[in-house]
Amino acid sequence: MNTEQPLALLGGLTPSQFMKRYWQKKPLLVRNAIPGFSPCVGRAELVALAGEEGVESRLIIDSDKGWKMKHGPLLKRSLPPFSQKKWTFLVQGVDLHHDGVHALMQQFRFVPDARLDDVMISYATDGGGVGPHFDSYDVFLLQAHGQRKWRIGRQKDLSLQPGVPLKILQNFEAEEEFVLNPGDMLYLPPKYAHDGIAQGECMTWSIGFRSPQEGELARELLLGLADEAFDGVGDALYRDPKQPAAIAPAAMPPQLGDFARQAIAKALNNPHLIDSLLGEYLTEPKAQVWFDPVEDEPDLSVGVQLDRRTKMMYDERHIFINGESFRVAGKDAMNLRALADLRELSGPAWRSLSKNAKEALVDWALAGWLYPRQNHPL
Repeated sequence: MNTEQPLALLGGLTPSQFMKRYWQKKPLLVRNAIPGFSPCVGRAELVALAGEEGVESRLIIDSDKGWKMKHGPLLKRSLPPFSQKKWTFLVQGVDLHHDGVHALMQQFRFVPDARLDDVMISYATDGGGVGPHFDSYDVFLLQAHGQRKWRIGRQKDLSLQPGVPLKILQNFEAEEEFVLNPGDMLYLPPKYAHDGIAQGECMTWSIGFRSPQEGELARELLLGLADEAFDGVGDALYRDPKQPAAIAPAAMPPQLGDFARQAIAKALNNPHLIDSLLGEYLTEPKAQVWFDPVEDEPDLSVGVQLDRRTKMMYDERHIFINGESFRVAGKDAMNLRALADLRELSGPAWRSLSKNAKEALVDWALAGWLYPRQNHPL
């Protein structure tokens, strides 16, 4: 991606300018971010998607008796009539289920894939919304249909309303207010409070970004280290030939603590292990994601195209794909990195791969992670 090219998506800013001036710093309102935008997913299709098993969805109703929330699957007959005001349903990860939505998300890859998460679509009737709240991650709010009024503010008081099934701010104070029309977009950094209210029926696409918590990340990496520990550390037994007779038998021997610390240090001795585990963690498909394996070996000589559900990244030594890591070097590394960046690889590039790399891509094709390029054009 050319990060120095001005984009209408960013209000004429280049990706470099946006990241320097706005990313995780302050909001940006972009009028006509996508000129003439027409959503490739309509209400009926979104309703059908919300009713499917394995698709995350929520129904939120703001009634006289307070807020109500129901998790999906949401069958069509379980939804209120669209003539009823002040309700909304939200479908998470629509990019995993729809090629057009996945294609739109690619426009936001000026942020690393390791941070780009998914596209959530919300459909609301007049007055519908989810209440004033804040997110712990960056988000682009793209208006797809109808109008939505947004009130936003830097919120110091993050206390939440008690006894409510949603995380709604108790003392929200708006500083700015905008009405977004189709094609308009609002960027908000983490913890910037906002409240969106539909004006008539409306649909909003939220392009969200993942922000791993420190504790969560440590837990996942330590679990990976635990799996690698025995082979990486060895099977040496603790020895204490100089252990004196124990006066206080319940006291832990300091030497045993030193032995344990040495074992951990050995587990961490491989300088590239953490990088490998991190890449595997960041490309691990979500729990509700599954692929469609094929039985017959496909002809990949025409080039390959990644499936929209596939996550592929790389570092200086590894290729990561759907939770697995592979050591690569030379021309294979160059071509597989291009596949990760472009999400496709040409026929000539495929034919230049080594035998081992070709076999790996065939295995990935059989698993449903990628396809022959001619069958799945961008």
